[in-house]
Amino acid sequence: MRIKRITRVGLATFLFTAIALSSAVAKTVPADNPAFQYVGRIDFTDPKAPLLSWPGSQVKTTFTGSSVSVILDDDSGNNYYNIILDGNSDAPYVINALQGKHVYWISSALADTSHTIEIYKRTEGEEGATRFLGLDIPDSATVKAPPAAPKRKIEIYGDSITSGMGNEGIFNGRDDLPSQKNHYLSYGAIAARELNAQLHTISQSGIGVLVSWFGFTMSDFYDQLIAVGNNDTQWNFDSWTPDVVVVNLFQNDRALFLDKQRLNPTPSDKDFINAYADFIKTLRGQYPEAKILCALGSMDASAQESKWPEIIRQAVAKQQQAGDKDIDTLIFPFTGYTQHPRVMHHQQNAALLAAKIREMTGWQ
Repeated sequence: MRIKRITRVGLATFLFTAIALSSAVAKTVPADNPAFQYVGRIDFTDPKAPLLSWPGSQVKTTFTGSSVSVILDDDSGNNYYNIILDGNSDAPYVINALQGKHVYWISSALADTSHTIEIYKRTEGEEGATRFLGLDIPDSATVKAPPAAPKRKIEIYGDSITSGMGNEGIFNGRDDLPSQKNHYLSYGAIAARELNAQLHTISQSGIGVLVSWFGFTMSDFYDQLIAVGNNDTQWNFDSWTPDVVVVNLFQNDRALFLDKQRLNPTPSDKDFINAYADFIKTLRGQYPEAKILCALGSMDASAQESKWPEIIRQAVAKQQQAGDKDIDTLIFPFTGYTQHPRVMHHQQNAALLAAKIREMTGWQ
């Protein structure tokens, strides 16, 4: 077996870049095997090469044997994946997916018994998409479906905060590298695990309600099957219905609304209230029975002196006055930290989110 490079990340996480196939592995379990469980907006146009593009996209299965490798075909070479064996999320293997098709050896020193594996997309659509092609396991090994996915379902619409941008960056350094982005430790993912719920994350760093750092907004983006840029793919909203919908937007609107090269004339507060309310109405049309939680933060858009929390409250009040009683707000407090929230902040916000969802749903 030849390993080009292994780099230690954090205390107990290994980053595998390009790894040759172990001689102990003898057969491939293709991606269309019914033993694989998929969670997320995943494109199954080619069942043998399902496309993972949204942050938090997951593949799970149970296998026997002492070794396992993951087969990925990545578009860009910028994506990162957590590989969680036997539920040990505190010490995941981390794959930096190279461009093209590669086999990533994970371990050949496992106990020769039953194991679970979870393949989890840390990065988002701006890092591109990846085709999952299956697992390599010993010839005598078998696979079976993992435990059923949770019945509870949460969907979150958001920006870089929701994606987990920079959450593993150092506190006094940059936070824009794909390697620092770990959606598994984002507030939404942490809260979903706390609540034993499936999670779909529909997020894009830089996106806003009326203005983004690029030429499309969440109203253009929310209904896509594939997360890479602004495209014509369509998600089937009837295929997966959340119990709770969370919206966490406006951080980028706050940063850009005075930029006359992007927005001219400058929108009024009423314009933002109406645009936000219209987006919530769109989601309500897709999900008539869902609880909708309109959140904000925890960057400076949610600061005490900021106007953006009140804009959200007025938009929500507008919906409530129109008869929508299953909608509420949650403002994550701004701590004064001026960069993207780190894992510590995500953990704090996850606790607030889980508590609010319990209040709205009665979930224990």
